[in-house]
Amino acid sequence: MNARQPQPETPSNDQEDRYLASTHEVFNQPPALENYNLFEQDIALQEAALREGAGKAAEDLKVFGALAGAAQTIDLGFRANANKPVFNTHDRFGHRIDEVDFHPAYHELMRIAFDNGLHSSPWSHPGQGAHVARAAKYYMHSQVEAAHCCPVTMTFAAIPSIRKQPELAADWEARILADSYDSRNLPDSQKSSVTIGMAMTEKQGGSDVRANSTRAYPIGAGGPGQAYELVGHKWFVSAPMCDAFLVLAQTQSGLSCFLMPRWRPDGTKNPWQVQRLKNKMGNVANASSEAELRGALAWMVGEEGRGVPTIIEMVAMTRFDCMIGSSAGMRQAIAQASHHCRHRSAFGARLIDQPLMQNVLADLALESEAALAYTMRIARALDNQDKEHERLLARLATPVGKYWICKRTPNHAYEAMECIGGSGVMEDCIMPRLFRESPVNAIWEGSGNVQCLDTLRALQKEPETLDAFFKEAAEAKGADRRFDQFLAQLQHDFADISDFQYRARNLVDRMALALQGSLLLRHSDAAVADAFCASRLEASGGMNYGNLPSGTDPAAIIKRATPVVG
Repeated sequence: MNARQPQPETPSNDQEDRYLASTHEVFNQPPALENYNLFEQDIALQEAALREGAGKAAEDLKVFGALAGAAQTIDLGFRANANKPVFNTHDRFGHRIDEVDFHPAYHELMRIAFDNGLHSSPWSHPGQGAHVARAAKYYMHSQVEAAHCCPVTMTFAAIPSIRKQPELAADWEARILADSYDSRNLPDSQKSSVTIGMAMTEKQGGSDVRANSTRAYPIGAGGPGQAYELVGHKWFVSAPMCDAFLVLAQTQSGLSCFLMPRWRPDGTKNPWQVQRLKNKMGNVANASSEAELRGALAWMVGEEGRGVPTIIEMVAMTRFDCMIGSSAGMRQAIAQASHHCRHRSAFGARLIDQPLMQNVLADLALESEAALAYTMRIARALDNQDKEHERLLARLATPVGKYWICKRTPNHAYEAMECIGGSGVMEDCIMPRLFRESPVNAIWEGSGNVQCLDTLRALQKEPETLDAFFKEAAEAKGADRRFDQFLAQLQHDFADISDFQYRARNLVDRMALALQGSLLLRHSDAAVADAFCASRLEASGGMNYGNLPSGTDPAAIIKRATPVVG
């Protein structure tokens, strides 16, 4: 008897449907760049923190780097930007409240920042490496979400200005420096921690704050530390839910600085009213507003008629944070681009191994590391303001760096987006947010021309700042012929600055490149320093990224910059 032959199995309808529904297998896609340590996966940041004096903070920075790279932390940034702040003029009973409602993700990011001292640590725990360690944390945190860093920065930057009025500092400083975050819409007298904002510009003046028309009327004798009522408007009030603001207004003696709380000491609402929130193209999670001051109570800070010199202390620190924030944007952009190219293949090879893509990625990595090196060197200068060289260097190099680094960021963001391709344009990728955020710091706290004019102001008021700058840059002399020639030509071109305003951008561009080149030659990997000199100091190619000349080592540069995840 023959054994029965097996019959082919007839697929059921359900099996056939599943077979037809499965159109393809998903492969050749990178894993999400998450659950990684932003400190441990950033060689340049580790080296800079150690080099510039924050070596003792390394373990703390590792812990914070893990927090910043966690998937749930990264998700907070997406949710905060997907849910714009909403402004409510009145409560349901008709009471004026001027309250901005934020998504919980925004408040959680603020809590992380304040719990970790991003607003306070160099003031509450000064010493070697304090500004450097804080800058490193801010650099990592800003990569997660940049917009909410605005009130963090302003709270941090307000301390030098407020300290100019000791009785006000005695009342406010401990609460400003408290490492906690209290988002409640309550009088500051009921809060143990507060945030500080800034309101300088008006419609008719913009950056020309001396054109301000807001008036300050003394309630009593008037003068430093005394109470006034402010009447006028402010075209930009950043973070209107801050507990108090540094404000500029005119007195009989000229433009003066004031501390204006949101609430009066008796617990009633201070009569300054938010008119609307700005509809910004980027910086979405943060609220910026227009306001009218209708007899708002405020106290004079510093000398009457010297408002600009008083508040400039705050402005200088916010400009420094603009440098950190733009450097952070570049870092996140190259991290995303190199991570993508490490996992993605096309035309028979991984993108990261293809020569043309290597040229672009290495060029983007150079820009990012040069920005970080410059920024962290200024952080060390801020830690050593008792030394004349460091004070002079910070005074001149801050506007130069703010101008250059912030201005280089938008094209950097776009090129990184292009490395990722179509997926990089999608809103579930961080790149569109980085791109929209990229012009903000170049405009905030004084645009490019304002920074160039401030550079000229420093040269005219303290000519020795230029000597300090060239002394610092010259520390790398002899390390590279191209650098030596570039620096010599720059010094020659400063022999006559009678037409500095006309040539300002060219000179400031080259000042930034000279200091970046010096720092990389002294401290970075040889491949990075060589490629920087070849492409920035002896450039003969085009202006777009991806113009590194032959003979450079892009693979080494890319390996140094690429986070290894997945």
